[in-house]
Amino acid sequence: MSDEPSRRAVEAVWRDESARIVAALTRHTGDFAWAEDLAQEALLEALSAWPRTGIPDNAGAWLMTVAKRRAIDGWRRRERLAQREPLLVSELREAEGTDPVPSLADPDRIDDDVLRLVFVACHPVLAPEARLALTLRTVAGMTTQQVARVLLMTVTTVQQRIVRAKRTLGAAGVPFEVPDRSERPERLSSVLQVIYLLFTEGYSAAAGDHPIRPEVAREAIRLARLLDALMPGEPEVGSLIALMEFQSSRFTTRHSSEGLPLTLEEQDRVRWDRAAIERGSDALRRAAGAGSGLGYYGLQAAIAECHAVAPTYADTDWPRILALYDALEALAPSAVVRLNRAVAVSMVAGPAEALPVVDGLAPDLAGFRPWHAVRAELLERLGRADAAATAYLEAADLPGNDAEAALLRRRAATLRA
Repeated sequence: MSDEPSRRAVEAVWRDESARIVAALTRHTGDFAWAEDLAQEALLEALSAWPRTGIPDNAGAWLMTVAKRRAIDGWRRRERLAQREPLLVSELREAEGTDPVPSLADPDRIDDDVLRLVFVACHPVLAPEARLALTLRTVAGMTTQQVARVLLMTVTTVQQRIVRAKRTLGAAGVPFEVPDRSERPERLSSVLQVIYLLFTEGYSAAAGDHPIRPEVAREAIRLARLLDALMPGEPEVGSLIALMEFQSSRFTTRHSSEGLPLTLEEQDRVRWDRAAIERGSDALRRAAGAGSGLGYYGLQAAIAECHAVAPTYADTDWPRILALYDALEALAPSAVVRLNRAVAVSMVAGPAEALPVVDGLAPDLAGFRPWHAVRAELLERLGRADAAATAYLEAADLPGNDAEAALLRRRAATLRA
């Protein structure tokens, strides 16, 4: 096997398994920064070994085994192996089924390494931007370049924040555990944001050959449900679950047989997952019934529900969607919210009303592919084919998913044919 396939295999395994690998290593070592270093060392060994030996059947387990061996070597060098041996023995016994049957589950305790990792990376000792950068890197398995694109930051800034975050966590001695009830509310906002960004990476991959990564989206939903068990009745947790259920209901219809993305108008709504839509509506009703009004995720979930329940694209309740975006912009103003609102404006009042709004976002979003894509579509609807084609090509040339880029170039070619 050549180096290129092995490199791609390592990247794919890292995207899918990095959270569990780093989380498990953090539990073993008690050192988040060292855990990530061990995982990276295992990746380097894979890049060296897999071209010669082939990709293992269970590549994630292979990486974990290599990383644990490196940890043991490190403990020996530090003369601390004896302190960690009971943990390793306990894990081996558990894996072999020799531990006693555990007692009934404690509803206030979640034994999930990935959720622990999210809470650690969202510790209030870190600045909000550092929490996001660190968690996207470790939990979503994204490269620094991909994290920079998602957070609309430079690569250098992201690198600096990740390095400082790991140093800060180490200096503060943050334990690898889900915090107790009194400490959860202050971390909730960051944890929700991280889970949603993780889902977004699954729903619309930041890079690579495939437009979606369903396994990443499913992991985000799983983490949100664990969080809901820890904090039952918290409306924003329920709202986020609703939002992700609505979005995930379309997974099987979001790309063509060629692997290219399909718009909402192009998707076969008969194939949408009605059970997921019902779960989303139920979660949103419970969140709305909490009496505190819809928050950031609740408003987004309500927008997603408008799309999910519309029998056809033409039946979409765009005036309600625009009103919900007005509320969202008032609650949490941002350039991305204004861009999405502009799309709703174009559907209610026409593309001529929306285009000046979109153009006004250029200073904030000129390097953001969706901004160029939205602008291109508005220009196309206005009959300005040459300008639309240019905008589609500008969008395709920006960093992002390969399948999206292929579709954007195809649309530009069609306009110029």
